[in-house]
Amino acid sequence: MSAKSTTTRASTFQGIHVLDGGFATELEYQGAKIYGPLWSAHVLQDAPEKILAVHRVYLAAGANCILTSSYQVSRMGYQEAGLPVAQADAALLRAVELARQAAAEFPERRVVIAASLGPYGAMLHNGAEYHGNYCINFEELVQFHRERIEIFAAAKGTQRVDLLAFETLPSLEEAKAIAEALSPWPELSAWFTFTCPDEENVAHGESLRDCATFVSTLPQTVAVGVNCTHPSLIASLICELKAASNLPIVVYPNSGEHWDATARCWTGTSDPEEYGELARRWFLAGAQIVGGCCRTRPAHIKAVAAAQIA
Repeated sequence: MSAKSTTTRASTFQGIHVLDGGFATELEYQGAKIYGPLWSAHVLQDAPEKILAVHRVYLAAGANCILTSSYQVSRMGYQEAGLPVAQADAALLRAVELARQAAAEFPERRVVIAASLGPYGAMLHNGAEYHGNYCINFEELVQFHRERIEIFAAAKGTQRVDLLAFETLPSLEEAKAIAEALSPWPELSAWFTFTCPDEENVAHGESLRDCATFVSTLPQTVAVGVNCTHPSLIASLICELKAASNLPIVVYPNSGEHWDATARCWTGTSDPEEYGELARRWFLAGAQIVGGCCRTRPAHIKAVAAAQIA
């Protein structure tokens, strides 16, 4: 890696502390229908103005890093929905364009654009990302991720992202598959965030420390972290991440509400002010970037922005 590349990577998150919140959650509040197999990716095609609206409200709340609306986009997913793969490729780039368009409306602020890339389990839309037991071999998993990475690697102009955000990863195996998929493009930047059911392990059962140690050795990795995890676990998980790596730590847990799979509804409540107080503790514990995942909204991110540690 050149000295210039190293310097550029080191400056990626300079002054960046606040990530956006739950994208699909806010799309629902904007009136979008996200119940199909492509989930929030449907909205890219049907109502891009709602994508812009979500980016705007999170930027207005204080976010200086935003994720694109591409979590559920993949060639395989589009094929299963009866759509051409070219449409999936175009959707990945369109998501970046919309994020950049929204960021341009806040010219006084430097905004980092991260391409949201969900795990293979998200494409299955059956909750498999929360256990990681996939019925495919390693080579197929590599191919799934490489098909998306190569689109971003070739992007130009306003379709280029600052980094690839591999999110909600349930297993060390999937992290290794992504590493293999990324290998032709050492110049790319990426973060890896895992989903965890307890204070030490990822969903599939490997230790978060082992997962973070592995991804921190990759030339593309600029941050490690946790997302789509209960907020009560985050402080302990930050300690695990610090023990594994010196890279910046990014955390964006769920609101703390619980999904009732039987009734298919959320239960419990979430207080943005309380979430902000937790965010202050996460910053003090060593997190550099804090945001929100499922069921967090602009009020949560506003509270995070107020809690950030300079």
